[in-house]
Amino acid sequence: MLKNLAIIQARMSSTRLPGKVLLPLSDKPVLEHVIQRVRNCKLVDKVVVATTVHDSDDIIEDWCKKKNFEYYRGSLEDVLDRFYKVASQFKAENILRITADCPVIDSGIIDEVIEKYHEGNFDFYGLSGEFPDGLDCTMFSFKALETAWKNSKLQSEREHVGPYIVNNPELFTIGGYEKFKNLGHLRLTLDDPRDYQLLSTIFKKLYDIDNFFNHEMIINLLNESPELLKINSEIIRNEGYVKSILNDKLC
Repeated sequence: MLKNLAIIQARMSSTRLPGKVLLPLSDKPVLEHVIQRVRNCKLVDKVVVATTVHDSDDIIEDWCKKKNFEYYRGSLEDVLDRFYKVASQFKAENILRITADCPVIDSGIIDEVIEKYHEGNFDFYGLSGEFPDGLDCTMFSFKALETAWKNSKLQSEREHVGPYIVNNPELFTIGGYEKFKNLGHLRLTLDDPRDYQLLSTIFKKLYDIDNFFNHEMIINLLNESPELLKINSEIIRNEGYVKSILNDKLC
């Protein structure tokens, strides 16, 4: 049984920036940066890419095979089911959820989250508070994942992995790591052409200095060049989840 399995969810059919997970940043596709950064963690035992059975994601399977990265193909819309099937297949005791649109995910922060998750004996634990969008990582137990998989009914609870757990705090031990203050306005994720413009600039300036440049280096760069923040400052955070909630209300 794997103690800590990292699952990176990835698909090509993003509505706002199709094909974003294989866009180039410096010398590698976005997804490769994410995989390598998660592999750089000290407390992650295995990394698996969880993509979909949709034809558009054949290219992700082919790319993973070429690079010898482990992968799984599952439901396009039911992401919760996709995660459950991956975790079951690899007999994971605990799961780290990462999205493939976070090419500057910080391995140091991930290790801190995993460590605190185990120290507190949580069912569900991740970054919380005012952290930069794009550093997101969440740990949860297989037991919590299985409970969510069996009982989730709402569209928002199937399209996303954590909502059922968060919405039922009486069933789970939930915690959050408030590492950052007043940085919720920073957007380091990839969901829009403007995000890609900013991330391309960040990689151009920092990647040659350190292939695994961390959040501190990024924050220092943005403090030195505050005009960069204007590139993607008008984009709504977590727009996909907001749409899922609205769809719940329409059903």
